[in-house]
Amino acid sequence: MTTQKFDLGGVVVATTLAFKEDASAPAGLAVDYDRFAAHCDFLIENGCRGVGPNGSLGEYSSLTDAERRKVIQVAVETVAGRGLVVAGVHGVGWHQAVQWAEYAKEDGADGVLALPPTIYRASRSEVVEHYTRLNEVGLPIMLYNNPFDTKVDLTPDLVAELAQLENVVAIKEFTADIRRVLEIKELCDIDVIAGADDLLFESLVVGATGWFAGYPNAFPKEAVEIYDLVKAGRIDEARTLYTQLVAVFRWDSKTEFVQAIKLSIDIAGQSYGGPTRPPRGPLSAEHEAQVRRDTQKALDYIASR
Repeated sequence: MTTQKFDLGGVVVATTLAFKEDASAPAGLAVDYDRFAAHCDFLIENGCRGVGPNGSLGEYSSLTDAERRKVIQVAVETVAGRGLVVAGVHGVGWHQAVQWAEYAKEDGADGVLALPPTIYRASRSEVVEHYTRLNEVGLPIMLYNNPFDTKVDLTPDLVAELAQLENVVAIKEFTADIRRVLEIKELCDIDVIAGADDLLFESLVVGATGWFAGYPNAFPKEAVEIYDLVKAGRIDEARTLYTQLVAVFRWDSKTEFVQAIKLSIDIAGQSYGGPTRPPRGPLSAEHEAQVRRDTQKALDYIASR
């Protein structure tokens, strides 16, 4: 089944997931679906192109199967056609990824974001089979290249091979190698999506189509403004705003990115971040202090404009 290529321009936010205290839930924390819905609405109302639930930032690996599926259902219901819902379908093997993609399709998601096999360092042929099987579900696929976590690098030549699958429409690039944007675009006709917040400006300037983002959870309005300014050719203005936010954006590329972004959301005060589930624990005192400083610097600049 072939899908139509769809527009991935704009800021699609890899959503955080709210939890609330509940002694009967895993680690004493239950998913707070009401706050999650409110957060999705907040992002869409502030101009974001869509939401990306069940990514690493959404702590998908810490969820029960029932929670993981309901997260997508709540996102679809909340967005209600006002933007895209790109569901994370990451799995150790293709059979798990396919199952999550089939659920996402049944539940109304517009597309899927998919890592190569997680935990296991898959070979090239295993990576190709992973995405070939996922392709059969029929939803648009955004490949996700994060070799830091998966130990599998979707190199430009491999991306070009995978782009021959009719439902592969984009790749979220998270290698921190800005040269990848143009190299991938030279080899195949899929959208390259900026994946690292602290390379966002550079990625857009050299031709990335969109931004699959983390820190817009805390700063959606300003994130959309940076994107729109670059796309309008107003590079100096975009760089000025980006320069004032990039210090806090750098936390998106650190091990503690989930905790940092949730804390920044709470400091910004427009939505709810809250705690993380294990294996993620609280930030160290040193890291918390730095996140607070970086977030406040961004907020002070925004207030002064």
